[in-house]
Amino acid sequence: MLTGKQKRYLRSLAHHLTPIFQVGKGGVNDNMVKQIGEALEARELIKVSILQNNLDDKHEVAAALARGTGAELVQLIGHTVVLYKESKEKKTIVLP
Repeated sequence: MLTGKQKRYLRSLAHHLTPIFQVGKGGVNDNMVKQIGEALEARELIKVSILQNNLDDKHEVAAALARGTGAELVQLIGHTVVLYKESKEKKTIVLP
């Protein structure tokens, strides 16, 4: 579980990132969760965009992505989800 200070720090790092995944009308599926998990292992911090044609609740989509990948939900702002998961091999982010 992340503290408020850690979440603020991660939000500041994620500010300049662009979303590398999009959740469309198909919703969250196993293949997407697997790919996002691999991206988290490589980058530790990513943004995921929820498209307008997705009819699911954005809070449920964010929770499903975090649960499926084992990541921490840093932020859900608008239709953008910020996820963090500490990398086992390529740890670059040092939390305060």
